[in-house]
Parts: sequence; C-alpha cells; structure tokens
Amino acid sequence: MKDSNYKLKVGITIGDVNGIGPELIIKAFQDTRLKELCIPIVYGSSRVLNIYRKILRINKFHYQIIQKADQGHFNKLNIIECLDNVDKVEIGQASELGGLAAQSALKRAIEDAQHQVIDALVTLPVDKAVMPAGETKFVGHTEMLAHAFNVRENLMLMVSDEMRVGVVTNHVSIRDVPNKITKEKIIQKTSILHQTLVEDFNIQKPLIAILGLNPHGGDKGLIGKEEIEVITPAIEELKNQGMMVLGPYPPDGFFGSFTFKKFDGIIAMYHDQGLIPFKLLAGYGGVNYTAGMPFIRTSPDHGVAYDIAGKGIADAESLRRSLYLAMDIHRNRTMNIELKSNALKTSELQRE
Repeated sequence: MKDSNYKLKVGITIGDVNGIGPELIIKAFQDTRLKELCIPIVYGSSRVLNIYRKILRINKFHYQIIQKADQGHFNKLNIIECLDNVDKVEIGQASELGGLAAQSALKRAIEDAQHQVIDALVTLPVDKAVMPAGETKFVGHTEMLAHAFNVRENLMLMVSDEMRVGVVTNHVSIRDVPNKITKEKIIQKTSILHQTLVEDFNIQKPLIAILGLNPHGGDKGLIGKEEIEVITPAIEELKNQGMMVLGPYPPDGFFGSFTFKKFDGIIAMYHDQGLIPFKLLAGYGGVNYTAGMPFIRTSPDHGVAYDIAGKGIADAESLRRSLYLAMDIHRNRTMNIELKSNALKTSELQRE
C-alpha cells in the first residue's frame, strides 16, 4: 500500500511532433492544478515544446529535464528527452521525423511502464502512416501495449460523461468485420467490459447493452443472420454467467432514442458503429481507455489534426480528461485491491 501522500507518476507521450500533441501539452499544463494532482512526466523533446511555445506566443511555460522517471518532481512538468538534435519540425505535415519522435517516446514510456516506474500512461496521437517499420507493422497504441504486456485480449473503451462504449473489432477493414465477430469474441470483450466497470469504475452491478451488426438487427434473418446465429447466443451465455446484458439492439434506434442513457456500458460490433455516435456526443470530452490491461493507459479521443497544428486553436480538454481518468482508475483499482485483501484476511481469521 502506498503512502497517502504519494503522488502518481503519470507518463505522457508527445505523439507526432508535427501534430497537435505538443500544443496540447503546453496548454494543459498552463493549468497548475494538474501538477498538484500528479507528477507529470513527458516523454518527448524540450526543443519541440520550445518551438511550439514560441509559435503560440506563450511566455510562461516552465518545465525541468530529467534523465529517469523516478527523478520527477512534484508541482513541476518533467521532460525525458527521447529525441536528440531536433532543429525544426514540419508543423502540419506528415514526416519521417514525426513518426520517429512518436516511436521513440512511446518505446521509452512503455519500458518504464513495464518496470513500474510510472503509475499510468497517457498517449498523445500518432500518424500510423509515418511510424517507422519495425518487426511488425504499427497498428495502434492498444495493440502495441497488449504485445508489451503479453495480454491476449483487451478492450478499446471510449469513455465520456454520456457513455462508455467498447468494440468487438478494433482496427480492421469493414469487409473483414463479419468474419471477426464470433460468439467467443463477444463473450471475451463483454467480460472485460464487465470487469473494468466493476474494478475500474466502481459500478458493482453494471448493466451492459450489446449492439447488433446488420441494419434493423438483421430483420429476423432477412438481411443478415449474425444476430440470430452469433450475437444472441453470446448474450445468453453471458447471462448464464451472471452478467446483466441486454440486446442485440439496432444501433440507429439505440442511439437515436437515447436508450444508451440506461446502460453503464455498451459493446459495439465494430469501430465506427460505436465511435461515431460517441464522438458526436462527447465532443472534446471523450477519452480512449485500454481496458483489460495490468497497466493503465488513456488517450485523447482524436487524431494528430495536422490541419490545425500550430494555429493555437487545438482544445486540450480531452488530454485533461485523459489525465483525470487515469488517476481516477488508479485510485479505484488501489481501493478495490485493498478491499479484497482485507476481505481475504477477515475470511482467514474467521476460519481460524
């Protein structure tokens, strides 16, 4: 158990240096309250941040450079240099430097996460197209973290004040979605959602909605049989396991009638089915959380936004909420671990 005065070390990767990541960091940490809640550690480049500070005409932006995360100071923005000799950035342009900087920061942050040097990680957006080719093609932060922590199944969970929505299939082509949706996959993803709602969000008996795949829920098999043959059997199995699960719901009516407000969590079948309504409703207040992982990772729910980079109009609200959510989840997890430990000790004493 950590001391009550312990301040969480939250890592923040700079993302693509040609996108809005550096601007968001500068804007977010002009709010001194964030530095009072945690020890923020930016994996990136002080040179890049200074370039953006000058472009944005921000005079007051203080930080300190550290060599290792355990040197991070409370009430300061700490920076670990992950890219040397950055003389200029190509703001608003996809470039090799942007991908290299993002990869370097991410690798260093994940190493620290694996060694438990930081307590949580917030990743700023990258451009997958310019990420350097390694042993495997970079598909996304979620997949990279799952590989690093040897986790077979996790859940991309979008979180806002309005809803929490996870997806059965992440970054796959639409043509491949039906073949990727299986009874087993739906059960796995929904089970992760149920567990994270209980342990990370302190919802003891969560109610979960599962969406259908086809228009009108397949119209009883007339325009698709996945609801009958795959999704409904998965729902019945989840109910048999004691989970409160309802569906399958046709997505248009589910969101259009605001039925989603009745549920603690939602499982969508594919990326855009869940994320389009989520982003319409959440605006700048959405957060991407990787559920089902031993390590806490959150991210703003937007991309690199090359078109507005360096113009001073990027909104840092999603980054702020990503930081808040990471801290909230860490607190909830710690509390639940302590409760389970105390319950186990009590049980052992009673047996004695």
